[in-house]
Amino acid sequence: MKKTVVVAAFLILAMTVAQAQKLTGAGSTFDYPIFSKWFSEYQGAHPGVTINYQSIGSGGGIKQVTAGLVDFGASDGPMTDDQLAASKVKLVHIPIVLGADVPAYNVPGVADIRFSGDVLADIYLGKITEWNDPRIAKDNPGVSLPSQKIIVVHRSDGSGTTYIWTDYLSKISNEWANGPGKGASPNWPCGVGGKGNEGVAGLIRQLPGAIGYIELIYALQNHINFGAVKNPAGVYLKASIGGVTEAAASVKQMPADFRVSITNAPGKDAYPISSFSWMLIPVKAADPAKGKVLKDLLNWVVTSGEGEVSALSYAPLPKAVADKALKSIYSLQ
Repeated sequence: MKKTVVVAAFLILAMTVAQAQKLTGAGSTFDYPIFSKWFSEYQGAHPGVTINYQSIGSGGGIKQVTAGLVDFGASDGPMTDDQLAASKVKLVHIPIVLGADVPAYNVPGVADIRFSGDVLADIYLGKITEWNDPRIAKDNPGVSLPSQKIIVVHRSDGSGTTYIWTDYLSKISNEWANGPGKGASPNWPCGVGGKGNEGVAGLIRQLPGAIGYIELIYALQNHINFGAVKNPAGVYLKASIGGVTEAAASVKQMPADFRVSITNAPGKDAYPISSFSWMLIPVKAADPAKGKVLKDLLNWVVTSGEGEVSALSYAPLPKAVADKALKSIYSLQ
């Protein structure tokens, strides 16, 4: 009898150990709010699994996953061909959610400001330096804009949120495209830097006259004003789930590797600074047991987690993209 109990206890312990897996990930601060919710729920349903995610910026996440230091990365800007080729492990992009960058600002006494893309580019180029500049006033008839210096705030770390912002500015402004260009860590012509979406949001709140770009949820959670942006159809739109979804609908044929840009998308209802966000996953897991758990997590995210993203002001994946993503997940080794 005792022997039977011991054997049973051993088998239970062995099963528990086999199921107990610790996944590590790093990257996007853009994704951190939804990751916190997803990973907490997944761990609650899978007591043997722990997920440690470091919200260090997309650039940091890419560095760690390409070096094989974490089980997965996360980025709001797709990896370049050079980054993929240099990676120690073969990686795939799995789209997980859609979101928006917003031009957030701290202009005392002014709640609603509209922006044309060329104005945003010239603010970040340091060419427009006062809030009552005639070009800002032209976008905002009837609004009393103060004679106040604009304090430009940008990310100090490698950032997918920055990639989205500069991808947009590069499409709007030839001077930006031929100067700082698009990327996670451009050479900024002016401004002060904050680490992560959290750091930029904090600086905007602290500095009267500041403008910065942050993911929509950070503006909403921190009660920071953010502006409407003029889209290619000439419509000024504030970021919304619907506007991001419309931007995603502009992609008629999703590339096999899911690396696609939807900034400045056509359509009167499309918000122009929208993007997919991706988890960066090794095609073949170094640890098969961890790989099995990671595949299950990804499957859960795409099939169940998507239903929760709207509550945090992200847009869910279009069904066709989700179905395509599941096929990529099933092919992971």
